[in-house]
Amino acid sequence: MFNAQQVRALQQDSIKWLSSAEGEINAENIEQLRTVLRFHEQRYHVANDPIISDGEYDIIYKKLQKFEEVNPELVTPDSPTQRVGKGLIKNFPKVQHLVPMLSLDNSYNAADLIDFDRKVKELSKQENIEYCIEPKFDGASISLVYENDHLLTGITRGDGEVGDDITPNIKQIRSLPLSAAFSKYGIETIEFRGEVLMNKNKFAAYNKGLMEEGLVPLANPRNAAAGTLRMKDPSIVNKRNLEAFLYHVSYVGKLTTDDGRQTTEGRLLSPHSPLATGHFPLPTTHSGMLEMLWQLGFKSPKKEMKVVHGIDDVIKYVNEFEEGRDALPYEIDGMVIKVNDLNMQDKLGMTSHHPRWAIAFKFKARQASSKLLAVEFQVGRTGAVTPVAKIAAAQVGGVTVTSISVHNEDYIKEKDLKIGDHILIERSGDVIPQIVKSLPELRNGEEKEIDFPKNCPVCNDGLVRPDGEVVWRCVNINCEAQVAERIIHFVSKDAMDIKSFGEANVRKFYALKLISDVPSIYDLKVEMLGNMEGFGAKSVTNLIEAIDASKKQPLHRLIYGLGIRYVGETTAKTLAQNITDIFELAAKTEDELKQMDDVGVKVADSIAAFFKNEDNVQMLKRLQEAGLQMKGLPKEKKEGGLTGQTFLFTGTLNKLKRNDAEAMAEALGGKILSGVSSKLNYLIVGEDAGSKLEKAKKIATINIISEDEFIKLAAP
Repeated sequence: MFNAQQVRALQQDSIKWLSSAEGEINAENIEQLRTVLRFHEQRYHVANDPIISDGEYDIIYKKLQKFEEVNPELVTPDSPTQRVGKGLIKNFPKVQHLVPMLSLDNSYNAADLIDFDRKVKELSKQENIEYCIEPKFDGASISLVYENDHLLTGITRGDGEVGDDITPNIKQIRSLPLSAAFSKYGIETIEFRGEVLMNKNKFAAYNKGLMEEGLVPLANPRNAAAGTLRMKDPSIVNKRNLEAFLYHVSYVGKLTTDDGRQTTEGRLLSPHSPLATGHFPLPTTHSGMLEMLWQLGFKSPKKEMKVVHGIDDVIKYVNEFEEGRDALPYEIDGMVIKVNDLNMQDKLGMTSHHPRWAIAFKFKARQASSKLLAVEFQVGRTGAVTPVAKIAAAQVGGVTVTSISVHNEDYIKEKDLKIGDHILIERSGDVIPQIVKSLPELRNGEEKEIDFPKNCPVCNDGLVRPDGEVVWRCVNINCEAQVAERIIHFVSKDAMDIKSFGEANVRKFYALKLISDVPSIYDLKVEMLGNMEGFGAKSVTNLIEAIDASKKQPLHRLIYGLGIRYVGETTAKTLAQNITDIFELAAKTEDELKQMDDVGVKVADSIAAFFKNEDNVQMLKRLQEAGLQMKGLPKEKKEGGLTGQTFLFTGTLNKLKRNDAEAMAEALGGKILSGVSSKLNYLIVGEDAGSKLEKAKKIATINIISEDEFIKLAAP
């Protein structure tokens, strides 16, 4: 941070460098030029108060850039020119956090906060608790390590223990200094946490530019920030103007104490004694740490945070902040309340999941009123007819909503929806918007009933509603809506993975009658696509090569790609392991199918019905003629500590990715099931487990275990 005298001096230096000739730069004054540029970066990206124009900044920057190109031996790692990476990142190495990044316990009302306060008082044995309250930014979490005053690594949260090293991309965030004077606090190594965000206005401007170029706009600021951090090209990251707020110091290493001793204590929760002469005292509070980061040139929630005594003032402030959240230039989804005293934080400690000294207060679901203008009926690849409400445009949680699924006929009746109704909608946690309710008291008599169609809105065949189901279906396999959706599913990543053939291209090719069904994909030739608008020679070649490559995909991908109802990826693998080729599967009876693990009555009936349809059998024969892999690979028998055991995972895992956990079980001879049944041995339960857990509790033979218990079970 710069005082008034320094600002005046640096502004004078700026004027000097704007009018100077490039030849006036030399080894003695180059650092002064870098300091001027760092000053203006801080004013623009941290303080949001620039005092020169972008063009003037560029003039000074280019002078430094040209000098360093001629004198590469004088380039320093923290020079402003060293932000933009050169070349692409081949991969993101895995890096362990110095201190694990735990989750936060959540609260949703005043009662939760009062209970949190009670626990803090009981554990600390103190009554007067000082809390620091700050926004809960809705972006992408990162961990930063600075060593000897220079940025060493920038890491994603990952699983909390290990994240991806994204340092080249982190350097593109201009609100993060490449160096900072931590040494004046006696700090050699420091790790702190932060959140990467995209400012709402910059997000809107960036999307406007994309749409002007005919490109697909980004979904929302949070997804934009997270996706940008994992881009392979740092120069693209640089263009997106990301920002980062730092909100927690997790580790401080090698502090010099009063008697000159060096220490390498781990996490900084309980600060060391005041530092030796010549060093600034290290803060002893969380708010003090945020102030320290701000003074060192970082963005921290210093302006938004508030320190209060007692939980009543906490409740008052979070409610006030929620009312004014839309005025912020960033998306937030709540507030974080932390015990301010670092010694007390250390005393309170943490569980394996979250610190006991902090809690997140989540804001209420975002709601808005609108008007139901019409209902359109869409047909999916399985023939399911889904009503979609078209509503008057409404802003909810920073997103413009014009369409909302109303699921099925029963849902429409339950919500008492009519065309012309005033309705209340919400997006909770930035998920898909929902209609909360209609407002019948505002009806004027002009509203109209929503008539669910009796015939398919695409092919006009009669709709069928199977017993026990709430969904109406079109059972005409040649229905055009289903054909296009089936092709989209067939080429998707988890099925045949035909790259360059996404949904938009499938619909385009189908509309142009270049493809008419799944097998026709393999009839496409280079000469058929040569004159297509938007498809250059390279794009055509890539697509044809991807189509040819898909012919070698294993059998389980083909089975999944067929889109048989109830047959997901796991069941497709089970089926492939029990047959020699696809036609053997077609010949099996329902009873034979039910003998396989993971295949129940509903799945068996669906598979049998699929293959009883002669059109589907003919489709398989055409695919065989096209050269697709129709035979199963020899079943590899894996032996290990979990041989003969079956597993299913539900909820969110904290330490393992779902695919990795399943692979771990399979590598030891275990088998993954897709649903809860008497054939299941172990249900591994993560956070927010739902219906599978409830169903498993009713079957006495199923062992319900945690993620940690599974890891121990799978240990060598």
